[in-house]
Amino acid sequence: MIEPLISELGVELEDIELNRLKNRFLLRIYIDKDGGVTIGDCERVSREIEAILDVEDPIPGSYILEVSSPGLDRPLKRPKDFIRFSGKKVRIVTGEPIEGQTFFMGRIIEADEDRVVVSLTKEREVSIPYGLISMARLEVEV
Repeated sequence: MIEPLISELGVELEDIELNRLKNRFLLRIYIDKDGGVTIGDCERVSREIEAILDVEDPIPGSYILEVSSPGLDRPLKRPKDFIRFSGKKVRIVTGEPIEGQTFFMGRIIEADEDRVVVSLTKEREVSIPYGLISMARLEVEV
């Protein structure tokens, strides 16, 4: 319902979270665009989403709406995320061991629709199928 609206505003929907608080919901919408998201982008998207949610009323009861960027240490969830951030440092946790380990930190050197290849050291690379990834985030580089 909101993805076409967000696209019209020149930003991309990255993720949606709906969490139940004590007596209401928290709806978090993460957006991004080339060059990064500004506070103005978040405000504009928030106003437009509020308007459509007020009309469609898909969330029972009251809710809090938050619109923000995914941040520097953003989660990577879809193949296109890994492809987009090729060359960047990443932290990946897998649900099953690969080469005897479940935690990997290195640089994305290749990604396609099926797997990501991470350089762990100059001599060691690991190919990780997306189906085995339980968590992946960009690492903040200073």
